Amino acid sequence: MWRVKPLDAILATAEKKSLHRSLGAFQLTMLGIGAIIGTGIFVLTAEAAQKAGPGMIAAFIIAGFVCAVAALCYSEMSAMVPVSGSAYTYSYAVMGEMIAWMVGWALILEYAVAAGAVSVGWSGYVVGLIENAFAIDIPNALVLGPMDGGIVNLPAAGVALLVTWLLVIGTRESAAVNAVLVLVKVSALTLFCVLALPVMKMENFTPFAPLGFSGVAAAAASIFFAYVGFDAVSTAAEETKNPQRNMPIGLIGSLAVCTLFYILVASGVIGTVGAQPVMDAAGVGLRPGSPELTAACQSLADTHVVCSKEALAWTLREIGWVQIGNLLGLAAGLALPSVILMMMFGQTRIFFVMSRDGLLPSGLSKIHPKFHTPHVITIITGVCVSAFAAFFPVGVLADISNSGTLFAFAMVAIAVMVLRKTDPGRKRPFRTPLVWIVAPVAILGCAFLFFSLGTDTKLMFLIWAAIGLVVYFAYGFRNSHLGRGIIDVPELAADAPPDSVPPMPGAQ
Repeated sequence: MWRVKPLDAILATAEKKSLHRSLGAFQLTMLGIGAIIGTGIFVLTAEAAQKAGPGMIAAFIIAGFVCAVAALCYSEMSAMVPVSGSAYTYSYAVMGEMIAWMVGWALILEYAVAAGAVSVGWSGYVVGLIENAFAIDIPNALVLGPMDGGIVNLPAAGVALLVTWLLVIGTRESAAVNAVLVLVKVSALTLFCVLALPVMKMENFTPFAPLGFSGVAAAAASIFFAYVGFDAVSTAAEETKNPQRNMPIGLIGSLAVCTLFYILVASGVIGTVGAQPVMDAAGVGLRPGSPELTAACQSLADTHVVCSKEALAWTLREIGWVQIGNLLGLAAGLALPSVILMMMFGQTRIFFVMSRDGLLPSGLSKIHPKFHTPHVITIITGVCVSAFAAFFPVGVLADISNSGTLFAFAMVAIAVMVLRKTDPGRKRPFRTPLVWIVAPVAILGCAFLFFSLGTDTKLMFLIWAAIGLVVYFAYGFRNSHLGRGIIDVPELAADAPPDSVPPMPGAQ
């Protein structure tokens, strides 16, 4: 279970798919901003308000810092091993098969559960838009999951299945369309800041951290979801001119711009409508997703930002910009499905590589004869994502997703240090600066955010990890290609599906 996949075999893939180096620091920064800004800020603002109140501003800074140090480690590995499989492949080459399996198993939480969270966020904005634009009331039973006081979230489940169908038939988001959707997201958030910031009331920022530092830390652990996507910059290392100079600029620059953007948006929400947590009679903040908070929101008649499923659009309507709020909801409705597509696309490609490595049944990597896509695993993933979206609230899904992401990023930081010791002479197009400081800080930062997640989330992650170990020893350990002496590189197979979606116009 500690057998390591030869790095030279993996690097053969990189040599076969070498790309033109054309991206500079500015292009990388723009790529990062486009990949980062999106779901989290649209849908998790209310969640953060319930956990930290105005202290969510500090939570954005903490989460952004952890992302920055993790991204610097991620960049070294992605520059060395620019192939499908992400952190799973890196771990396989450095720390052995069982760790690689656990990382791949955790990435299921990062991608599939996150896709479910985005689907729920999309549903909240679209339902709010329809209700406000057409003055109708859609029954909560059909648009909210059981934990939110409904029965099933049909719009969320429906959009997940629609994206699944698109992935099966092979429709890929073009770079030009992606650029337009990025512009839509950024324009919507900019307009929000322009309208909300001038009418802020400073008294709404007091008390700043009503639930103390623990509340801020819990909010940071949830808000980490708003930064997922920054690894798009890391994986562009192969296309970057002078990566040692431009990668840190692109990573830190995009994270700094997005953190500033997030702080401005959060300030707009706090300063205009207030963001103090909903408390019980004893002055204790109610847990997000709990029946008590759901009941409290019903008694408040949804007059509190914490109770909104479309916090930014709701805020604009509350301060008198009803139609602009509807337009922001429309922008979210247009942009968020592309995020679902990207997350599910990444998930299916990781499953594909694990199946081709023999750690999962070979039938999962079967390619459709007409569409040339891994349709079996795509359909299985889509059904699971749809189920997550139908029955769980966005905050719960985001936290579960974060647990998998934080584990994977911590493993990558460890892999960077291990490989510096075991293979110091290996060519590194990008080297993590001050690696013996940055990597440990990244590991500690990921651990801090992980342990700041709710008890239920941590328990769910441990259960998921235990299930993963059972699956590995029951199937993967005995059927591993590497264990049987077969050393192959799945990405080189003639029938392998595309392993990336062009992130921006001009990228190869």
